[in-house]
Amino acid sequence: MTRQVEIDESAIANANFSLKSRDDIPKILRGLQHIYMTKSLRELIFGLLESKILPEVDHQNGRPGMALWKIFVMGVLRLDLNCDYDRLHELVNHHDTLRQILGHSDACDKSEYHFQTIKDNVCLLTPSLLAEINELIVKAGHTLLSKKKGNEALRGRCDSFVVETNVHYPTDISLLYDAMRKVIELTASLSIKQGLSDWRQSKYNVRQIKRQVRLTQNKKRIFGRTGTQKLASETAMKESHATLLTLSEQFLKRSELTVTKIGGLPSLRTSDLLQIEHLNFFVAHAVRQIQQIRRRVLDGEIIPHAEKVFSLFEPQTEWISKGKVGVPFELGLRVCVMEDQHQFILHHQVMEKETDDQIAVSMVEKTKKPFPKLLSCSFDRGFHSANNQIALSEHLDVVALKRKGKLSEKARAIEHSEPFKRAAHKHSAIESAINALEVHGLDKCRDHGIDGFKRYVGLAIVARNIHRIGTLLHQREEAKLAHKNKCYRKKRLLLAA
Repeated sequence: MTRQVEIDESAIANANFSLKSRDDIPKILRGLQHIYMTKSLRELIFGLLESKILPEVDHQNGRPGMALWKIFVMGVLRLDLNCDYDRLHELVNHHDTLRQILGHSDACDKSEYHFQTIKDNVCLLTPSLLAEINELIVKAGHTLLSKKKGNEALRGRCDSFVVETNVHYPTDISLLYDAMRKVIELTASLSIKQGLSDWRQSKYNVRQIKRQVRLTQNKKRIFGRTGTQKLASETAMKESHATLLTLSEQFLKRSELTVTKIGGLPSLRTSDLLQIEHLNFFVAHAVRQIQQIRRRVLDGEIIPHAEKVFSLFEPQTEWISKGKVGVPFELGLRVCVMEDQHQFILHHQVMEKETDDQIAVSMVEKTKKPFPKLLSCSFDRGFHSANNQIALSEHLDVVALKRKGKLSEKARAIEHSEPFKRAAHKHSAIESAINALEVHGLDKCRDHGIDGFKRYVGLAIVARNIHRIGTLLHQREEAKLAHKNKCYRKKRLLLAA
């Protein structure tokens, strides 16, 4: 990993962008160019990057790695374009303007980035680091506003939305299949490493489980019909589930015997022990699913919501029902965002097992630390509680948080006051910010695990604010060009007269 001074600054400064382009790339690159060419901002951001990304690495010795600026650009671009690593790999190797922003001086520079190098380095960015960078970027964006707008108090809008995780629809038997597939594959892999032939038919074993899962799904589908279309009885459906459970338990016993046999071998390595630990994780999931299927289908018990798991590979996934028309539920995590009147995202928070009313006060408190000029904020009714109304009024001059139920005389007077109505009237504008975030990456998280989820969200927020800076610069240049053309036309008319 190398310092930013090795980047060709002239290449970044000389990058030009067409005012006629309506694509996202020129605006995000324009925002990145502004960050790099603003020396004070650049030094602050790279100070954070150098202190937080592998601080123990010796920059003077060893093999040179990817420059911090390139890591930052690639991470921001990936989220702003809502693309995967494959498209990012293609862009950074063949998009001329982007390569200029990365610091490649001319077309003769044919150096390329490898796919895995890009992926490994972008993952070095952490959620806490991105939150600190976001504060710097928002403050830099505020300096681009007019003097009048830049000096006024900040008026916030706060709301939450669901960022989906990359999971399939969770049924109990599909989750059991996921667990058994991984159990069989990992046990077979361990056996091959140790020279055992116990699981030489592992692929066939997986197909056996899958075949029984499909038969069970069909029995459930047929049992769900009514009247003359009801072709199967409840007994047949229970028998199909029981067969699946018996088959799964047989493979779990075989896996346990194999692991016991391997555990006694003297040739075990650390990687083998880690793989056994990974295997035990999926065994525990399989045992839980077998128990829940037996309780629900065979014993007729209702499984409490708190005991359910909605994904083996993304365990942070929650089943969220927000009561939206046409969207009965979403699988993912809530994310709360705070936007100001200038369309910058001041702060965000990933909500794990939390509701809107539980984070309303903390959102305002954490936003006010870097942005003390925040004096007003609007919320929807989901953030209301009696305690929130009192606590928020201690931090803000205007709290536009509508109460639930019948209003008292005092509450009605507050909600009919001019400052309250003005803030509440503009609250719906945050839906535009949420839609922009969903378009630019936050429709579905492509990264894995809770840390990957938080990093993905943090990068999306940073990318959105940089995009906003690029938009402001684009609008400023458009206004200058329009003024120049107006003066030119006026001059021609005078000469013609």
